[in-house]
Amino acid sequence: MTSKKVHNIVLDVMGADSGKAEIIRGGIDAARQIGEEMKMIFVGRQDDIQEILKQEENLPDNVEVCHADDEVPMTISATDGVRMRKSSISVGLKLVKEQKAVAFISPGNTGAVMATSLITLGRIEGVSRPAITTVFPTSNDNPTVVLDVGANVDCKPIHLAQFAVMGSVYASVVFKNESPRVGLLSIGEERSKGNELIFSALKQLQDSNINFVGNIEGRDVLSGAVDVVVTDGFTGNILLKFAESIKPMLMKKMQRQIQTNIFSRMGAILLLPFLKRMKSTFDYSESGGAPLLGVNGIVIICHGSSNAKAITNAVKGAFKMADKKIKQRIHDELITNHFGQSNGKNKSQDNRDGIVCSNTANDQC
Repeated sequence: MTSKKVHNIVLDVMGADSGKAEIIRGGIDAARQIGEEMKMIFVGRQDDIQEILKQEENLPDNVEVCHADDEVPMTISATDGVRMRKSSISVGLKLVKEQKAVAFISPGNTGAVMATSLITLGRIEGVSRPAITTVFPTSNDNPTVVLDVGANVDCKPIHLAQFAVMGSVYASVVFKNESPRVGLLSIGEERSKGNELIFSALKQLQDSNINFVGNIEGRDVLSGAVDVVVTDGFTGNILLKFAESIKPMLMKKMQRQIQTNIFSRMGAILLLPFLKRMKSTFDYSESGGAPLLGVNGIVIICHGSSNAKAITNAVKGAFKMADKKIKQRIHDELITNHFGQSNGKNKSQDNRDGIVCSNTANDQC
């Protein structure tokens, strides 16, 4: 038996567009790959989960089931989702709060996961606003961490400064980058360009101890000019949705060109290995999911149509974040950079400030 600490990771199997079986298969694959250093806890309707597990050959020992009565529909608001106290989201996050697990992963209703995480877990001491974090591919093959991409529509300079610290810690943990280059997304590299939010955040970041390189433009995101891009959730979500449109556009353009004549078809056959590599570059399943950094626990939000590969990678990412103590590192770095904020408000006020996304999942953050 290993002497290392076992990390219990909760996987919500309810509410995904891809169905319970696909989600469970991804969790089982992760349990096999990580081994005895992790326990995979499936949360959802027990009978449904057990029925799927019975069909699995050589089920690993590090798998168990936690029952939850309800499923949060994709069509309801975050506020209504929070009220469902017996849902798989609420039950799973309660396990993290009670320290029976270190991480929670869900491909369910994004708004409900965000809001319930904030109310159930609270924030890491010193964090004003959590941020949804994602990874963009770049031309130099070094992924770029981008945050916030939807949790906070309106931000203050201190929020962007804290996002920079959290993103820097995340990049160092996940990509083993000891000193990630951090850039602030603006309309120009010059200090004179931007709005009041950018001017004030720029000053705070210049005084920090992180590797801040200054303002960057939108064209720098995919070039790999920096390792971490910081922006508010409004701009970040637009950037994310635009990036998601690149892959289908490129695929359609290539298909049309290939179909023009026989020579194009012959060339496509020769380029097939390259085209497959290009397709995988924009494959969301490679990153697995988007961490909600800043909450007092590891929470990863997955795409509603996540396949088994995406779920496996999300679980592996959560395991790495737990193993590298990312919560403590974020806390320590915020203190080092003097960006910590006192969370001394009463709980109800803290929760009201935290719920920043109340849309339905059909219009997710």
